[in-house]
Amino acid sequence: MNAHDTSSSPHRSGFVTFVGRPNVGKSTLTNALVGEKVAITSDKPQTTRRAIRGILNRPTGQLVIVDTPGIHRPRTLLGERLNDLVEQVLGDVDVIAFCVPATEKVGPGDRRIAESLSNYPRAKKVAIVTKTDAGSREQITERLVEVDALREDWHAVIPLSALTHDQLDVLADELLSLMPPGPSLYEEGVVTDESIEDRIAEIIREAALEGVRDELPHSIAVTVDDIAEREDSDLTDIFASVIVERDSQKAIIIGHRGSRLSDVGARARKQIEPLVGTRVFLKLHVRVAKEWQRDPKQLGRLGF
Repeated sequence: MNAHDTSSSPHRSGFVTFVGRPNVGKSTLTNALVGEKVAITSDKPQTTRRAIRGILNRPTGQLVIVDTPGIHRPRTLLGERLNDLVEQVLGDVDVIAFCVPATEKVGPGDRRIAESLSNYPRAKKVAIVTKTDAGSREQITERLVEVDALREDWHAVIPLSALTHDQLDVLADELLSLMPPGPSLYEEGVVTDESIEDRIAEIIREAALEGVRDELPHSIAVTVDDIAEREDSDLTDIFASVIVERDSQKAIIIGHRGSRLSDVGARARKQIEPLVGTRVFLKLHVRVAKEWQRDPKQLGRLGF
């Protein structure tokens, strides 16, 4: 019997989440496994703010990948709530996959996160060295040795590149083999349980994050206020708000004579149109919600 003969293997399904410091490539890896963009990516820390589920279907089973924010030292109420969200997810999943980039030495932050995985005894543990396309053979080898030494209970240690898809199938096979036997949790063809409004809001936020600096990324939130299909054409009107914390940030987002905001709109529209299946008229409005990251009421209104 060859290794890929699945006739006698039970169908498996379950939940996996990737953990690691901010910016180790968790969202890129989620999208690569799902085969479609379900989580936004950016080089800014704390880009992911919700538990976003991406679904990978194979004949042998179904993986539900829960993309979560990076674990960090919180500076705001939003930061505390994001860490709480990660803890909640870690307590619920079947497998926790710990990620370290090939290009960066394992540091105190990585060690702290790896040690904290003992708080979740139910989940099986896998280690992943990400971004191997950017690392030298020596760096990758060094990282594998460092990561392997962090815990004794890794079920596997896998180097891969989400960008080039190198070893991606190896990871998918390994994760599926660790899932409990059971039926699919989502129907075939479903890639995420995110609503269309949430996916649009995230696409706009990703476009707004591009090129901004310092503290501004943390201050940006997006809400979709209305979506309406026009009766007389194949055009969908989408009205959305980009929310910042200060007037000075509003000026940065809008740019000189609105140039930056129209650039954000154009970039976002390119990704929204395939999602909704029509041409899109996107109207963005920038508003200030003072210190929303620290205000429980405003956080609640924004869904945190």
